[in-house]
Formats: sequence, structure tokens, C-alpha cells
Amino acid sequence: MEAGTTAGAWVLVLSLWGTVVGGQNLTAQIGKPLVLNCKGAPRKPPQQLEWKLVLSPQGDPWDSVARVLPNGSLLLPAIGIQDEGTFRCRARSRKGKEIKSNYQVRVYQIPGKPEIVDPASELKAGVPNKVGTCVSEGGYPAGTLSWHLDGKPLIPDGKGVSVKEETRRHPETGLFTLQSELMVTPAREGAPHPTFSCSFIPGLPRRRALHRALHTAPIRLSVRGEHRDPVPLEEIQLVVEPEGAAVAPGGTVTLTCKASTQPPPQIHWIKDGTPLPLPPSPVLLLPEVGPQDQGTYSCVATHPSHGPQESRAVSISIIGSVGGPGLGTLALALGILGGLGAAALLIGVIVWQRWRRQGKERKAPENREEEEDERAELNQSEEPEAAQSSAGGP
Repeated sequence: MEAGTTAGAWVLVLSLWGTVVGGQNLTAQIGKPLVLNCKGAPRKPPQQLEWKLVLSPQGDPWDSVARVLPNGSLLLPAIGIQDEGTFRCRARSRKGKEIKSNYQVRVYQIPGKPEIVDPASELKAGVPNKVGTCVSEGGYPAGTLSWHLDGKPLIPDGKGVSVKEETRRHPETGLFTLQSELMVTPAREGAPHPTFSCSFIPGLPRRRALHRALHTAPIRLSVRGEHRDPVPLEEIQLVVEPEGAAVAPGGTVTLTCKASTQPPPQIHWIKDGTPLPLPPSPVLLLPEVGPQDQGTYSCVATHPSHGPQESRAVSISIIGSVGGPGLGTLALALGILGGLGAAALLIGVIVWQRWRRQGKERKAPENREEEEDERAELNQSEEPEAAQSSAGGP
């Protein structure tokens, strides 16, 4: 590449750039201009210099728009990935001394802020859980993604912490997209609300400004307890007030379902084998109890890690009522029959008393006739005795 460009064409570009770079190892942002100084070259023609480029390992053909300025410097107006490599300038001073300049040029592009996509809503202790996928797009070189737990680096160990990474490169721009999927197994006695975050670290650590990490917004998750066997039926208690579940008409009955699981389960109620259309609640209140409230009640506790468990059943009855509608009808019938029997007994007693009274009245005349007959017989027997006594007198 020979110096044959006029100076006026690049004065404005140089003033925009501001300074001329003359270091050995250079790092430039993609799309920005870069000026390379050829040491030892005369500032004005005639000049004897030559620029060469040794391509980077990417192996792409050099498609740069670089130009040699009148002072012998090389200008790259918008540096790109294709400009990465070693630039060499060989110049000869007016005294005939040959001077070489070498520049190792690397380019970079800072990606957008990384983010965690598809984050988990909660974690389950004792088993592997996917926390989320950290994504960084539009960076060059690729860089790295790392995870943090409560602000401290999270190191994959293949057991409780594992990371699945994926790197893709855009076919046209050459920029990279990174993905990192985090899997963790929370300890059963660990923190109940861990905080996770992810950061992107550029692949150019030589300059502090370029090495500054980009962090995602943290996510705070809850850890559920370990899986346990279903809660035994005895641990779900159904308490009824008043005790005995017997209440007078118009009274109040309170049913309370108690479960020992944490967090508290959802409680639903069942009457006579049919779920009641009520919102979940551990307390069922029955005010102004009537016949329609009689029946058998139970509660069902539902927990995500235990499944539904039903309590024992209790029967609600109303004092003064034999039972349900069928038993009430039977009681009414028995009452009617009892009343009829009592009436029949009363009528029988009255009839018997009347019959007895009539019997006494019938016996009285008969007794009178017998007395008169006896008197007549006595009179007849007394008359002969009186005649005999009168005949035997003096």
C-alpha cells in the first residue's frame, strides 16, 4: 500500500478522532475510526513507506477501507472485525535509515445488558431446579457469563450447581450471543429466599474500562420444603362447636379444620359426600341452623407437595329432631299412632266404667225380691207356731 493520497481528504476525519495512536497493542471499538502512525516516515512527500497486514486467525479476506494519509499514517475510518490482525509499516527516513512499526489490533463491541429469561417462580429443596437462562447479545469477542448467589460467585460443581452454556455467532455481523442455563439443588436447611444474578465479562481484560462487568437485575426466589410422605389422616383434625354437634333450631355451629403442614394448605368442605361451592377456608360457620343443615360434614386439605387429605366426618343434628326428613316423617307417624292408641284406651276405660255402673243397677232389684221372699217365708212359719200355742192354752 503506497502513500499516494492527498492530505485534504482526511483533515476532517483526523480532527474528529482527535489523537493519533502510536502504541504496539491496540484495542478499538467496532465502527470507530483508528489512526496508525508509521514511525520514521517523513511527514511530507517524497516518502518511502509500505503498510502490510497480517490477518487474524479468523482467516477472512481483508475488506478494509483503510487509507494512507499524507504524513504516512494509516487511517481506518470505521474499524471492523475484518481489520483485526497485525499491521506493519516499513519506512525509510531521508537519511536512508529503515524503521519498522508493528501494531497488534484487536476490536471489541460491548453487548447490551444481559437478562435472565424464563426465571423460576420458586425452587424445591433437595431436587435439581432450573433457575433461569442468562442471555447476552451483540458482543465481540464472545466474553463469558457467570452466575452469583446472594452477591457471591456461584461455581459449578456438577452436583448442586450446574451450568449449560451455548454460544452463537451472527453470520453477517460476526457478533456473539451467549446463553447460560443455571440448575441448582437447594439444601434442605438452606436459605429460604436466595437471590440470583448473572453478569457478562468482556473478553478483553487489558483495559479496566473494557473489563467492567455488566450485571442483570437480581431475582429473589422462595424455596419450598423437601418432599415428605403424605400427611397421615390423623394429623388433619376437624373440631366442631358445640361439642357433640347437636344444636337447637336457630343455633350456630362452627367447624374448624386443622392441618399441621407448612405452608398452610387450602381447605375445602364436603357435606354428605358432595363438595360445597364455597371458597377455601379452614372455618365453616353455620348460623341459624335449620333442618337443611343437618348431615355429615368433612374437610379436605390440599397441599402441592402432599396431595389432598380428608378428615374424619362429623354429623350435625338438631335437638328435638329425630333425624333427617325421612326420620322426621316416621316420628310424626309414630306420634299420630301413639295419640290414637291413647284415645282408644281412654274410650275403653269410659265404656268399662259405664258397663260396671249398669251392672250394679241390675243387681239391686234382684236383691230386693230375694229379701221379700225370705220375709214371706218367715211370716208363714210364724203363723202355725202361733196357732199351736193358742190351742194348748188353759
